[in-house]
Amino acid sequence: MKNTARYFALFREQTGCESETIDWAGGTAAELFQLVAEKHESLKTEAAALVAINDEMAGWETVLAEGDEVLFFPPVAGG
Repeated sequence: MKNTARYFALFREQTGCESETIDWAGGTAAELFQLVAEKHESLKTEAAALVAINDEMAGWETVLAEGDEVLFFPPVAGG
């Protein structure tokens, strides 16, 4: 199955890319994040705060479909 992973803010900096196509067995949004964290060492110590699927906010337990675009947002800190 193929999905597009899009990265925002700190995640974009850490991966060095805005998006990438992932060819994998399929599963949930959380499982896809674990997979890309294995590919991008800098994400292993991070936790994604929010996820969206096809531009709509979603839960981490959402099972992905072929062609879904998954957006990962890092925790936001401000002051």
